[in-house]
Amino acid sequence: MTVQRLGLGLLSLAIVSAIIFTAVSFLPGDFATAILGRSATPETVAAFQQKLGLDKPWPQRYVDWLGGALVGDFGDSFSSRLVSTVIGPRLANTLALAATTAVIAVPLAVFLGIVCARYRNKPVDRFLSSATLASISLPEFFIAYVLMLVLATKLHIFPSLSSIRPGMGLGEHLYRMALPIMTLLFVTLAHMMRNTRAALIGVMSRPYIEMARLKGEPEMRIVLRHALPNAIGPIASVIAINLAYLIAGVVVVEVVFVYPGIGQTMVDAVRNRDVPVVQACALIFSAAYIVLNLIADIISIVSNPRLLHPR
Repeated sequence: MTVQRLGLGLLSLAIVSAIIFTAVSFLPGDFATAILGRSATPETVAAFQQKLGLDKPWPQRYVDWLGGALVGDFGDSFSSRLVSTVIGPRLANTLALAATTAVIAVPLAVFLGIVCARYRNKPVDRFLSSATLASISLPEFFIAYVLMLVLATKLHIFPSLSSIRPGMGLGEHLYRMALPIMTLLFVTLAHMMRNTRAALIGVMSRPYIEMARLKGEPEMRIVLRHALPNAIGPIASVIAINLAYLIAGVVVVEVVFVYPGIGQTMVDAVRNRDVPVVQACALIFSAAYIVLNLIADIISIVSNPRLLHPR
């Protein structure tokens, strides 16, 4: 079963890579002319196309690009720099932002989900459920601008722009990342908490939970010892989706706070028509979703051995 999931993950990544390359390659307009300008001579355009490999047939360009991508070589950007050099530091910044947010959001979401399931339909559950529902209903850019207005413009607690640079200390780095982290917490925490609550409530209706209650076990012990281990699969799936969002879905947040991550890099590449950088960023986003969902599937199988022997 695990080997089959790995094969499906690789197949999905191959299909996505072909879609990305095809979609970008068939965009209207000539990239060489767009970069060199309309005043460029046909000879100059032809030489530039040859330098970038744009004169080759589409299948050959795709095979060359995919072969290089498999070893981490995405070719040269249209700015005459290696794509890996362009996106490498920005990807590290995005991973730092995602990891910091995940370290806070995942334990807190699971804890709040357990609390809501334990005190179902009690005031604390109703308050947290209403608050998270309202949080999910608000777009991330609105939350970002509200936090920026209150905490940066009015109270002057945090900087409005998350400009970080190499050599910056960890404390200064985290201080400038505070507003993007808060925004992502509002977006991801609510979703993970509500799904944790739903998964636990679904498990707590099973007969073995009733048997544990009849034995007189404390309710919190029932939740932690009996319900939570059997709800790991659904919880892991929703956590994986939200972790993938932290890597691939932070484009809006990075643009709002001018955070130098891979989302901001992709927006700049689209604006400058830097096709190799756009392709590399899109492939990284897709790989993040596929790999994290594959990990969630494996966790589900390990936590529920019955999935190893489907009927």
